[in-house]
Amino acid sequence: MKLLRLMAVLLLFSPKAGAQIDLQNFHLNILLGVANYHGDLQNKWFTFSQSKFAGGLGASYDISNHVSVRGSLVYANLSANDKFGNNRARNLNFSTKLYEANAGIEYYITRLEDHVLTPYIFGGIAFYHFNPYTYDTSGKKYFIKFLNTEGEGFIAGRPGYKLTQFGIPFGAGVKFSLSQNINIGVEVGYRKLFTDYLDDVSTTYVDENVLLAKMGPHAVELAYRGNELKNGAPYPPGGTARGSKGNDSYYFAGFTVSFRIFRKEGGGIIAGTKSQNECPRNVQ
Repeated sequence: MKLLRLMAVLLLFSPKAGAQIDLQNFHLNILLGVANYHGDLQNKWFTFSQSKFAGGLGASYDISNHVSVRGSLVYANLSANDKFGNNRARNLNFSTKLYEANAGIEYYITRLEDHVLTPYIFGGIAFYHFNPYTYDTSGKKYFIKFLNTEGEGFIAGRPGYKLTQFGIPFGAGVKFSLSQNINIGVEVGYRKLFTDYLDDVSTTYVDENVLLAKMGPHAVELAYRGNELKNGAPYPPGGTARGSKGNDSYYFAGFTVSFRIFRKEGGGIIAGTKSQNECPRNVQ
């Protein structure tokens, strides 16, 4: 519902607001690719290392030859492990399933009806849901938000974080016109977030005895896992840095396919048909 409302608002304030909606300007969009994140367990801004599957389904509407309104639903897996990063002694890891609904605007640098290949940029707003988890040494799964490993909720100044939040998606891509009805392309989309807890790591270690008393032994076990390593150090003193400053982020990279849903022919609207002498995006 939030996604539909956002698209309705964008259409309302579009240059063609008040004009009749033309069904031939609707497109069905598919994204297939990979997702990754940038944060305390993955400090590279963009890398395919530890990337996981991502897929999305959405729709767009051509406002003009240069501008389209778009919205989509995206599913992805995110994960990272200290053993592949720069803080192996900490030995933390996390995974999460991520669900996102987004809406925004695409701007085409060149008109697709004049060029077979066109670059574009996009931006908008997104709502996403995540829930980081890990496994203990016995293989039991724990959703680590609920262990309050950094004292969220009982240490002053550390409120609990929400599992559903909003972010700002933006990125760029290139589309190639196969026909008047089908485009394929490549897209990279970055999400600016307003939380540092996508990976459940942010600030400093809580005193081991305090965490044990408040949350129990599993919270202590999963707040620091360096002692699981051979010659690993014991649990750090309270106040020792566990994470670093700066919010987390995530991004998608993949291939896109866009199908025109309706075409006009013989005065009617027929799904997937092609008429003569029409431009690829067919926006007058």
